Amino acid sequence: MARQRDIPAAVAEAAIVLIVLFLAFVAAFAGWAVGHSTRHTRTVTVAGAASSSSSAPIDPHVAAGAHDFSQFACAQCHGDRGRGGVSPDVPALSGVASQLTSTRLRSIIDHGLGESKNPTKPYMPVWGEVISKQQVSDLIAYLRAGLPAVPTAEPPAIPQGQGLAVEGATLYVRDGCINCHGPNGLGGVPNPQSPDKRIPSLSGVAFRKQFNTDAKIIAVIRSGSVIGRAPIVSMPHWGGIIPNDQLNALVAYLKTLK
Repeated sequence: MARQRDIPAAVAEAAIVLIVLFLAFVAAFAGWAVGHSTRHTRTVTVAGAASSSSSAPIDPHVAAGAHDFSQFACAQCHGDRGRGGVSPDVPALSGVASQLTSTRLRSIIDHGLGESKNPTKPYMPVWGEVISKQQVSDLIAYLRAGLPAVPTAEPPAIPQGQGLAVEGATLYVRDGCINCHGPNGLGGVPNPQSPDKRIPSLSGVAFRKQFNTDAKIIAVIRSGSVIGRAPIVSMPHWGGIIPNDQLNALVAYLKTLK
């Protein structure tokens, strides 16, 4: 009788072993399937990321024009990528290349455009003595390409919460002041047809004597300084373009200069 009772027990033990082995096989298969699926998914994701991060090469002249557009503060009056919206007196540039010839575009950049005698209206400065012929050609190429987005060809971000002088230092670059008045306001950019032959500095005893109050500095930024026709380089009318808080920041920066 004891041996008969042992047979069912042995069968039960064998069944348990088979069940354990089966469950182990199922677990192993499930692990393999998940791992295979994960590897496959990662491969697809990486490939997709690689393809999205790569972009078609940008024509070097178009890219250079985009950087010039940023460097010479074109966006401050014509809007981001020339889309307008800054002032009703300043046109958008999105369709200008199809309306004007390259010769006309070059003439406008070199000689300026606008109401030079009306300081309440924006006036595009005379760039002919500041921007090279190659840079003008690149700007025209950028316009003709439709002003596409070009990586890093963007105005610098304006610092916030770091004081007016720090904000003004960045505005000095973003608004293109540095192109004519030089780094740190030291001047020195040639302006052969003007009375003093150079674009004036924004630092030093002579400047501080002539512009001895914040109001005087703000007034000349707003009204610009159009002293004649091209090829004399003229300062644009910034009235209606640069808001009052940024004018105060520019003054704060200029007062830190030598």
